[in-house]
Amino acid sequence: MYLIVRVTSSQEKITADILENKVIKSDMPIYSIVLPAGMRGYLVVEAESENACRDLIANEPHVKGMLTSPLGDDEIEKMLSVKHLVQEIDINDTVEFLSGPFKGYKARVKKVDKQKDEITVELMDVAVPIPVTTKSNIAKIISKAEAV
Repeated sequence: MYLIVRVTSSQEKITADILENKVIKSDMPIYSIVLPAGMRGYLVVEAESENACRDLIANEPHVKGMLTSPLGDDEIEKMLSVKHLVQEIDINDTVEFLSGPFKGYKARVKKVDKQKDEITVELMDVAVPIPVTTKSNIAKIISKAEAV
């Protein structure tokens, strides 16, 4: 049975560690604790029963409660499947920001750091070109650089 536990946003990892230690010490019928990517403020707990999950989260810091209806196997499969579309951003590509303070701005890529998943760009259509370093996942490619 998969149950969703509400926790304080940004405290998911800490809460999962606390709950994991509790499971190890008390040998509760809890099979897994998952931090789903993109779901801030929630953990998914695989437990033998709803009561086992309630016992696990009782009086724990950062835990706000539990959703009443359990998830089905198909819902868990959708939640945990990888949906990342990998885009290869290269130097001199033109990108558009999808979020953040530069949302809607276009920029030319000046540097790509694949290790940190960051790009350094110069904003276009501004009076003074400003170099900005940001995560590459908030930008989409609108035109590739010409091959030389």
